[in-house]
Amino acid sequence: MNEQELRKRLEALRSEHRDLDIAISALRDAGERAGFVDQLQIARLKKRKLQLKDRIAAFEDNLIPDIIA
Repeated sequence: MNEQELRKRLEALRSEHRDLDIAISALRDAGERAGFVDQLQIARLKKRKLQLKDRIAAFEDNLIPDIIA
């Protein structure tokens, strides 16, 4: 992948990460109003969010050149 493709993919991953954050909040809020919070679904979303965070970090490492100290 060239740099432009990496940046485009990185932005898509960041967007998905933000969307998951919103979904987790909405699920918690809806669950609290209904009196039942689906902890399993929240845990799954959080796991996916952590996986995305790791992938984002890997993409950022590929884009930022190593600095020789």
